[in-house]
Amino acid sequence: MLSPEHNELLTRVGPDAPMGEFLREYWVPACRSAKLEVDGAPERVRLFGENFVAFRATDGRVGFMQEACPHRCASLALARNEAGGLRCIFHGWKFSVDGKCVDAPTELRAGRERFAAGVLVRSHPTHEAGGLVWVYLGKNKASPPRFPDFEFTSLPDDQVSPRRGIIHCNWMQGLEALLDSAHVSFLHASNIGSSAGRQVFKVESDYMLDNTAPTFEVVAKPYGFREGALREQANGRCYARIREVALPFFSFIPATPGGPALACCSIPIDDEWTAQWYIGFNAHGPMPVDRTGIYGSDSGDPDFFNSDMGNRDNLWHQDREAMKRGHWSGIVGRGNAYEDFAVQESMGPIVDRSKQHLGRCDLVILRARSMLLRAIEAYKAEGKISFAGEDVDFGKIRAISFAYPRGEDWKEIDAFNPPSLEVA
Repeated sequence: MLSPEHNELLTRVGPDAPMGEFLREYWVPACRSAKLEVDGAPERVRLFGENFVAFRATDGRVGFMQEACPHRCASLALARNEAGGLRCIFHGWKFSVDGKCVDAPTELRAGRERFAAGVLVRSHPTHEAGGLVWVYLGKNKASPPRFPDFEFTSLPDDQVSPRRGIIHCNWMQGLEALLDSAHVSFLHASNIGSSAGRQVFKVESDYMLDNTAPTFEVVAKPYGFREGALREQANGRCYARIREVALPFFSFIPATPGGPALACCSIPIDDEWTAQWYIGFNAHGPMPVDRTGIYGSDSGDPDFFNSDMGNRDNLWHQDREAMKRGHWSGIVGRGNAYEDFAVQESMGPIVDRSKQHLGRCDLVILRARSMLLRAIEAYKAEGKISFAGEDVDFGKIRAISFAYPRGEDWKEIDAFNPPSLEVA
């Protein structure tokens, strides 16, 4: 059980909220790089309860600034993107990638340059990697913190496939769903056990479905923690799903060594809406057909792949007849993300965690909540940015799954050089 006060602390992400201020000190995905064309339309982006625009200027650089023109607050999403900056269509004021007002043509020519120099525009540093535009919204814009150079951020474009879901719930609900290894044996049972699921997971499908109560072991890491969800098998082996949690946003989903992998993150749009990024990547070669849709269809829009998901009013298109025929969730012809999203939204925009009755299977959820609360206190007390110190090697974070002889220690296995095991 979490106190109402701590629940508020974890979930509120506006500019004046402690968690909102803390989370702004990390680089976050804002949009796909491919969405921004040179001198093309600006992209509206809402993060942490504030509205911005992203755009690619004539020289290819990406700008990221407040959506409201500082003159009369017209939307810069309507602006002309030309000759190295955005020009507001209302009065023609122009803003550079660096966030400077470089022209105010409604002012007298004699004092125009001096006037423009005094116009304040809120802009933020950007970085492109892993097919994404990342932005830093924190206080130290002149010297941002180190970028989290995860393995997928250094791969060629054909080896990375980022996709965004948008869900009507708080970011913590999104994050906690990404940390939960126990639910896969239930919520996703029909997908995992289907012919399509078995093509992906092979014998792992049986491992997950035969033992629905894994034991959990957690190893603290400077970036968060490493979690082992261990399922004893009747054949004398143990099936391990080793998740890497890079707080405050990322969960690396366990995958068979040598194949495609998946990194997920839960990024606050505002208190009640979340951008859930699914970043498929393959360190060993080009990405195969995107596996996020292997169980069925999605909207086809990588910027909002679940736009056809439904909502509370139609119970996310749950099919009760299919459930009578044996489908577990009733969310038929959809990928695991749709099932996760429906459950997350069903809790309400901001779930009251003081009413939850947690069990042994929620160990990882409790660990994440505790670590985030401590990190907020450290930030408030001394300005410390947790989980991103110089001792963190982001590029060495890799989640794997495998079966191994019972009695061996999963913690001794190197994810980048796994031993010859009976891998799924």
